[in-house]
Amino acid sequence: MPIPGTSTPSSRALLRDDVYGRLREAIIDGTFEPGEQLRDGDLATWLGVSRTPVREALLRLGQSGLVVARPGRSTMVSTIDSRPLHEARDVVAAMHQLAVRESVPSLTADDLRLMSEANERFEEAVVAGDVEAALAADDAFHGVPVKVCGNRSLAVVLEQFTPVLRRAERLQFASAKGHDSIVRHQELIRLCSKGDADGAAAVVFTTFHSLSTADGA
Repeated sequence: MPIPGTSTPSSRALLRDDVYGRLREAIIDGTFEPGEQLRDGDLATWLGVSRTPVREALLRLGQSGLVVARPGRSTMVSTIDSRPLHEARDVVAAMHQLAVRESVPSLTADDLRLMSEANERFEEAVVAGDVEAALAADDAFHGVPVKVCGNRSLAVVLEQFTPVLRRAERLQFASAKGHDSIVRHQELIRLCSKGDADGAAAVVFTTFHSLSTADGA
């Protein structure tokens, strides 16, 4: 049958996504600390919703590794040294490695300029101790090869698992070790400009594996 001319948005779907997004951000920004127990009733009261969207959100957060659910017992925020975070780091590193390898032959001068400008903003943020700005600049930097490679499946995987690493990234960018990322970014730009896809892919893989889920190294 033809698609109806009018429709009513699914408030349930919008509510579910909003609850998921707010809980995810609360975990990432440290509102809920690693190891903290999450009770769906308390969360529902805090968010002003029923328990159903909260439970659905906790299931999704469990699939990505941000929470650990123990059936019949409790749901807890995953610790920074947990296995799910190690696994997410490995997946994210592999996806960025693939994105760089596929995008290097197609990177333009404008693309390289965007990466350089993003790294300049990243350096300024790290020096100033502005973690939020550092995260935004780092996303912009690595987002260029991801966009250029045009692999939608790769982007979807990164969208799911990158948030799992946010706590480790916060620790790194707030420490002296954040300066190491500046140098790695510069080397990545240099190799990309030379058309060295394998070398650039190796650098970006090492960059993400430098994230220690234990101490942000």
